[in-house]
Amino acid sequence: MLPFIIQGPLKAEVGNDGQARTRNGMNRVNYTILKKLLRIIDSSVIPVIREMHEHEKNCTIWEKRLMTMDNLFDTLDNRGFIHQFTDPTLREILSKERVTAYIGFDPTASSLHLGTLLPIMGLVHYQRHGHRPIALMGGGTGMIGDPSGKAEERNLLSLDEIEHNLTCIRRQFERFLDFRCGESSALMLNNADWLARWNFLEFLRDIGKHFNINYMLAKDSVKRRVADPDKGMSFTEFSYMLLQAYDFYHLRKQYECKIQMGGSDQWGNITAGIDLIRKLMGVTVYGITFPLLTTAAGEKFGKSEKGTPVWLDAGMTSPYQMYQYLVRTDDRDVIRYLRLLTLLPLEKIETLEISHRSHPEAREAHRALAYEVTGMVHGKDAADAARRAAHVLYGEEIVDMTDALLQEIFADVPFTPVSRDRFSKGITLVNSFYDSGLCSSRSEARRLIQGGGAYVNNRRVDSVEFVLTADSLASEHFIVLRKGKKDYHLLKVE
Repeated sequence: MLPFIIQGPLKAEVGNDGQARTRNGMNRVNYTILKKLLRIIDSSVIPVIREMHEHEKNCTIWEKRLMTMDNLFDTLDNRGFIHQFTDPTLREILSKERVTAYIGFDPTASSLHLGTLLPIMGLVHYQRHGHRPIALMGGGTGMIGDPSGKAEERNLLSLDEIEHNLTCIRRQFERFLDFRCGESSALMLNNADWLARWNFLEFLRDIGKHFNINYMLAKDSVKRRVADPDKGMSFTEFSYMLLQAYDFYHLRKQYECKIQMGGSDQWGNITAGIDLIRKLMGVTVYGITFPLLTTAAGEKFGKSEKGTPVWLDAGMTSPYQMYQYLVRTDDRDVIRYLRLLTLLPLEKIETLEISHRSHPEAREAHRALAYEVTGMVHGKDAADAARRAAHVLYGEEIVDMTDALLQEIFADVPFTPVSRDRFSKGITLVNSFYDSGLCSSRSEARRLIQGGGAYVNNRRVDSVEFVLTADSLASEHFIVLRKGKKDYHLLKVE
């Protein structure tokens, strides 16, 4: 018998009417023709196809998804997510059953930031492959603060501050995860719901006794802090490992959660949870860590030039600001970020990488990164507006902008107020360039216009008779004047 594999987009199945079809119902092939072709290969193949068809009819949605999608572990690995994992059988486990996994997020602010987008995307891939993700909000642990990767102790938040932050962050997750899709529906939980029920003595007696102090002191983040006599570490922060380990235990017991994922600085906390579950339940659970997202210069990803985070909340960092931050990504980082922070197919990213290497000045990969991430976080309309606004800086005509976006683009550009009454009577372009200070005299303004160096909303105007009207508004109240290539001024109609 000649072995062969039927694969690719035209996977055929045989229906009750004797027709062979692809799974999407396209490209119907007469079964008798298919049968003759298959006989050439081997007459025993037809029963195999029918058997496969009968098996698929009885498959669950989960099993069918496994048939058509790459293994989750491979997807994460190929995109650069995998830094460490606790068991070499994880790949096989993720290919055979639906597995629940979680990542914890501490509500230290009212918004997540770009640096947290990597673990969020880890949960996104997890759900897209048919598994169930849990986004665990640290309403309890957030009252203490994780010392991992921190040089000094965090300021403690009040209960009201934490509750406000949790409410805001929940809304952001709804852009990334589906909480109503059946067995793979995401869960959003708050560890305060179980941690707050403990009293101190009971927790020490039932949980604390399972932790070895030597192991805890050997943790890198603890060693660095303890070695610094000026800072040290409070017992509050030192106990954080116990709380995170108990989170994993609680999720395993109540939600059959078998995997904890997190940044590479969470390895010690994750393995502590694995040990606690083994001691209390006698079962094996697993851990996966992601690389910490940094720039090629060694700085934390997601910080602006001023050192402030690039927030996912549009009220704290606008879509345009996010787009501009991403489009300025270092050439050395852009392809890695495309793999980690977008859902673009790897084949598309490879094409962008080839383009980036041959024509880096075109910045095609940078624009793709900025557009895809901004679109995921804020929606397509916001990404389109941010992209259009970015093009304004390169001379694209300015039309149908909002006042807010226009002011953001030209935040450092001076403006001149113009009364609504004066504007309604018409203002000549010559007077506009003179009144704005772009030209020192009306005669200079005339020469500029006649020479082709005057622009209204990035559109060249060469008539000295041109009059600004309502049709000249780039937004509700603004007109953009430009002298030459980069000398801008705004007119604000009030």
